[in-house]
Amino acid sequence: MATLGLIGSGYIGGTLARLAVAAGLDVVLSNSRGPETLASLVEELGPRARAATPAEAGAAGDWVVVTVPLGVYLKVPVEPLAGKVVLDTNNYYPERDGKIPELDEGSATSSELLQRHLPDSKVVKAFNNIYYKHLLSLARPAGSPDRSALLIAGDDPEATASATALLDTLGFDAVNTGTLAESWRFQPGTPAYGVPYLKDPQNVTNLDADPGVPTDATTLRTALSAATRPTT
Repeated sequence: MATLGLIGSGYIGGTLARLAVAAGLDVVLSNSRGPETLASLVEELGPRARAATPAEAGAAGDWVVVTVPLGVYLKVPVEPLAGKVVLDTNNYYPERDGKIPELDEGSATSSELLQRHLPDSKVVKAFNNIYYKHLLSLARPAGSPDRSALLIAGDDPEATASATALLDTLGFDAVNTGTLAESWRFQPGTPAYGVPYLKDPQNVTNLDADPGVPTDATTLRTALSAATRPTT
């Protein structure tokens, strides 16, 4: 049985773990505070889930999701992720992460920074442009008429194909937007970031009150085409 390794088990990580277990995958969760702090989540998820250290989660995963604040991305273990498809959910929030010159000047994207940190891994940007509650509620089986799509980006075709297969397993179609250098098109401040999944696109301050709306690939491509590179 395939395994999803999670480095970071907060809102997005915990949601992906729930979707993975529901889809029949095994999950290995980790965070910066230690496996014992994940006991209640592991108990909720059941026998397909276990907690470990970040290095152990990375080593165990057929796919590995890095979902930690961008400001600590250099703490992501390198060697256990060598050769792995690494799905990066990170977004840059300077007020949280501190100022990062390459991102401020637009000479790199956050996923390119992670790829540089993980030179022997294959990084794919994914899961970063949707609110975690909508990620959970909008998952649908393949063939469902109201199935939603998610955006991905990556430099390695085999890795993006593998990420597409994972998204399909979890309940989503995938729209490949191109390379990691192009992943700014669905980062914070762009039309494709969060808004396409809102029932009320004008209400971006109270996402918990928005039930979410199925969003297809055409809608996402329209949002992508309207993107201009945000400045900080």
